[in-house]
Amino acid sequence: MVISKKMINTILVSVIVPCYYQAQYLDEALQSVLDQTYSNWECIIVNDGSPDNTDVIAKEWTKKDSRFKYIYKENGGLSSARNAGIEIANGTYILPLDADDKIGRDYLNLSIQAFEIDTNLKVVYCKVEKFGEEEGLWLLPDFSRTILVRWNVIFCCAMFRKSDWTRVGGYDEQLIYGLEDWDFWIAILKKGGEVKCLDYLGFYYRIKKESMIRSLNVNQRIFSENYVHSKHLDFVLSNYDDVVKENNLLVRKIQKLEFDFKSEKILLNALFFKVFKIKLFNL
Repeated sequence: MVISKKMINTILVSVIVPCYYQAQYLDEALQSVLDQTYSNWECIIVNDGSPDNTDVIAKEWTKKDSRFKYIYKENGGLSSARNAGIEIANGTYILPLDADDKIGRDYLNLSIQAFEIDTNLKVVYCKVEKFGEEEGLWLLPDFSRTILVRWNVIFCCAMFRKSDWTRVGGYDEQLIYGLEDWDFWIAILKKGGEVKCLDYLGFYYRIKKESMIRSLNVNQRIFSENYVHSKHLDFVLSNYDDVVKENNLLVRKIQKLEFDFKSEKILLNALFFKVFKIKLFNL
């Protein structure tokens, strides 16, 4: 399907770029937005009270192209910054983009095509490549609700409708340590809707020595995971039988030593989830 000129003129996409201590990478992120083959977008740069020169760099981009917009807010965390940008966004569709990452030239175009072809879609994402301190494809498991119960398999830079953001109340600002994406995808998808991963390498994820997710300690991660599971207990329970079946298959595989590092990691996560369910929900 090729998007018609009428569609290009009517379907606006809002790219939301929160920035806190990421000024040194911001030019690359915004250049990747400017390079899009799809032209009907706005890009809202949200300065989350950053003490570096984010302000100067962002304002230069607003001068370069009127589709770039800039707002400043007091520091409130990643969820708060994304929510602030989406709140003023005019787009039908939203694409969050962290200030240290990049997107491929056709990502907006192909994502909108997917949404227009299948109205049941709630989330569209793509293949991803790591760069920076580590390079190579980031091989994520195929999406399923069974997996989503246990952990996040959709990175933050995925497209969704603003109406769904409104429906679920936005990103949860209580998740100050991270995992806000996981919570958000569950909120959008637990009542139904489909997910599509494009057969397109369109997201470039920067690996750094220090990052928000890498800085999580064990207690912070457990707190965040427990918070998400407790909040979405209805989703957890509705997928419980499938999770148990998958756990049993993984246990049999590990007993036969038929596993690699990836499946071993999946098993450990699955066993944590099983213990968590028993302790918290008495199941």
